[in-house]
Amino acid sequence: MISTSKGAQGTSGKKLSAPTLVFVYAFLAVVTLLALMPHISVILVAISDKWFMTVLPESYTLRHFAGAFTHKLAVSGIRNSLFLSSAATACDIILGIMVGYLLARNKGWWREALDALIMLPLAVPGIVLAFSYLSTFSGTRLDPLKDPTALLIICYSVRRLPYIVRSVYAGFQHIGEAMEEAGRSLGAGFARVTRDITLPLLSTHIAAGAILTFAFCMFEVGATILLAAREWDYPIAKTIYALNMRLGDGPCIASAMGVIGMVLLGACLLISGALLGKKMGEIFRGSSN
Repeated sequence: MISTSKGAQGTSGKKLSAPTLVFVYAFLAVVTLLALMPHISVILVAISDKWFMTVLPESYTLRHFAGAFTHKLAVSGIRNSLFLSSAATACDIILGIMVGYLLARNKGWWREALDALIMLPLAVPGIVLAFSYLSTFSGTRLDPLKDPTALLIICYSVRRLPYIVRSVYAGFQHIGEAMEEAGRSLGAGFARVTRDITLPLLSTHIAAGAILTFAFCMFEVGATILLAAREWDYPIAKTIYALNMRLGDGPCIASAMGVIGMVLLGACLLISGALLGKKMGEIFRGSSN
């Protein structure tokens, strides 16, 4: 056992000298700039009107953003992604609430195994998961070459289920069991307790997890590239890839869609952070904690 004497003070951080501080900030600025260069290049392509053999575009325009909502392939991609992401999010909300309840309200030995199984898709690249689906269901009624809709919904759901499970689990940890037990002690059944007590208290966590799930499903890349083979089935990610391969203004429209995607993802993260506050970091904390 370690004891500390009365009045003991912790060690304070060492203050950097001015030259060292300048070097640290300069190093961080360079690293940040290198990390942001792909994003900056996408933004520049999206707003470029004329750009040939120069460091920066010679002229700028915003018409490519209009093309991102009017181009035939772009409109189809947005419509497909909205449907697929909505369906996958709805499935994940139902599954996430059930799995989160099992993790939070049960003490069985299988909890850690279930938690690891739910989190496993985050460690597996989407294209690997999609290839396994393609190999397994090729030649069956779920063959993605015939219609990838079902497999895309399944793949999106499996890939993004950890987000909502972790969010719901964090909510269960904070609301505790006292209020549910109070409802049951007054004669309410499990269904009524769930409807009138548990779900309202979990609503913020469910909404935050659903927003994250929907946003990342909208721009899922690995599974989309492999499973969506027909042009009219392309979600947004495959649409961006296809447009980038076309001559003319295809790369510019694809970049505009990419910029819109970055803004949407950023907004969803901010909204989820605002809903959860300091509990945002608990989404990926292990269930054994």
